Amino acid sequence: MLAHELRNPLAAITTAAGILDRRGPEDPKDAKMVSIIQRQTNHLARLVEDLLDVSRLTRGKVGLRQTRADLRGVLEQVLTVFRPQAEGKQLTLESDLPAVPMWMEADTTRLVQVFTNLLDNALKYTNAGGTLTVKAERVPTGDTSASARVRVTDTGIGIRPEILPSVFELFAQADESLERTRGGLGIGLTLVHNLVEMHGGRVEAHSDGPGRGSEFVVWLPLQPRTEDASEEGVVLPELVKRRRHILLVEDNADARQALQDLLETWGHRVEVAADGLRGLELAVQRTPEVALVDIGLPGLDGYRVAEELRAKIGRGIRLVALTGYGGTEDRSRALEAGFDLHLVKPVKPDDLNRLLSEL
Repeated sequence: MLAHELRNPLAAITTAAGILDRRGPEDPKDAKMVSIIQRQTNHLARLVEDLLDVSRLTRGKVGLRQTRADLRGVLEQVLTVFRPQAEGKQLTLESDLPAVPMWMEADTTRLVQVFTNLLDNALKYTNAGGTLTVKAERVPTGDTSASARVRVTDTGIGIRPEILPSVFELFAQADESLERTRGGLGIGLTLVHNLVEMHGGRVEAHSDGPGRGSEFVVWLPLQPRTEDASEEGVVLPELVKRRRHILLVEDNADARQALQDLLETWGHRVEVAADGLRGLELAVQRTPEVALVDIGLPGLDGYRVAEELRAKIGRGIRLVALTGYGGTEDRSRALEAGFDLHLVKPVKPDDLNRLLSEL
């Protein structure tokens, strides 16, 4: 319930900021304000997700959705996100990755979370002019087995010897001063430690002390080399713009209005409903291509809406759950009810645009 209540306002703010950004404020000061709103909303969203994840981990509620994944591709994805951030802070971000994929059984979403947290930490604790380095290599561990060793190194403030043994503990902080200039909750490294162990790996922390930077080393098991070892990593499909008929069922007025405006800005035809019963009626009457449906709706919740729609019009509509409920059990229940996809608020505008182009 807390997750739902926190995500709903974040979703409305994220969408509204996305619309303002696309309209291009004429006053440069307005553009700066929009940028601040976007950065701080993204920061709040990450804090919410980290808090929820660490709660699930401590209760044993986090499961992995493992598939064949390319670790090199994951690292490239994370580096692409962090390069502009590093440049904005006047930092040098270097990388040394293998020329071929590094295949393993993994939950790619969780791997992205691991290396996002490590680079976010390095960025936060390194001052302007510093350097961040990500190096990955394949290390043989037997005749056919091997592990990936990924080093995330920075030239930042370093870690005091007495703190080093406890950096992976919940709420541990490298910056324990009253000023708390670096921010953070001290849960990112706890998530990293737990998620890496769930993948059968381990993570180590090293530092020569204050002012000497730090290094985090992640070890992960790789699959044996096969004939397809030279194949390319996963390539994300290009964005294909297509106008669609969309039904939006959302009871939060601000979130509904902001998302409707955003979708219409992209050229989609949008109809809206503020409760489940009205959403069901519109879907049956108007037969939209896509329905974006909140779960916590008055009258008829999103699960019932999906079940009724599947019973009445079958697979003739793509159903997307757009909700603040993001646990594994929530995702499973949504798919069982008939949803094609389960998205957790707040969804970034670019991600939503890409998703609509691929449905």
